[in-house]
Amino acid sequence: MERNDKYMKEEFNPSYIGSRHDIVSLVPYGSEKILDMGCSIGTLGQEIKQKFKAEVVGVELDDQMAQVAKEILDKVIVGDIDELNLEDCLLPNYFNCIIFADILEHLKNPWSILRRSRSFLKDNGVIIASIPNIRHYDTIINLLFRGYWPYRERGIHDKTHLRFFTLENIKEMFKDAGLEIIRIERQYRIIERPHSHNRFSKYFIFPFLKEFLVFQYLIVSRKKK
Repeated sequence: MERNDKYMKEEFNPSYIGSRHDIVSLVPYGSEKILDMGCSIGTLGQEIKQKFKAEVVGVELDDQMAQVAKEILDKVIVGDIDELNLEDCLLPNYFNCIIFADILEHLKNPWSILRRSRSFLKDNGVIIASIPNIRHYDTIINLLFRGYWPYRERGIHDKTHLRFFTLENIKEMFKDAGLEIIRIERQYRIIERPHSHNRFSKYFIFPFLKEFLVFQYLIVSRKKK
């Protein structure tokens, strides 16, 4: 992992390559074959392999990131998820778990990709996604009081995002993809960026306020029966 650590410090946006214990905790025990869509340098895949001894296949757009991930994962497909013919690259009904960790919002057509991904999933498998919440109050404050869209290098307003979702948008997207949401987890922040004050977020989670403090939704879904 020396090379991985080097790239983490020197080469890539730290927001794209960090550990994702929150995602790993949602992967069902006994999962043997995992597909990580947008695998970055393989950090998440490595965590999964260590915990489950599973086969992990990644798909990654950035060639430099993919080269690092190839040293860790069992297979890495390099290319644009929107443009790849995934049916030529992946086996049907093969994976126990497919992961979209902060990827859907970067795609031109996340609705189509999510729908197509069902074909690679075993009947009892799950699709896990983490998706930023554009309804966070930081968006509203900037638009209403500053008249400004806060383009940033990371987070909810990452300037590379192409699509934006509220919880209702997320539910609609999964339903249209033929997926049933079976679990929703919320990550709260009272300050949009990483900050020590965010540990106090739990004290502000009132029913009328909580969806405006959600930084990110974690979704677990399965094929509709």
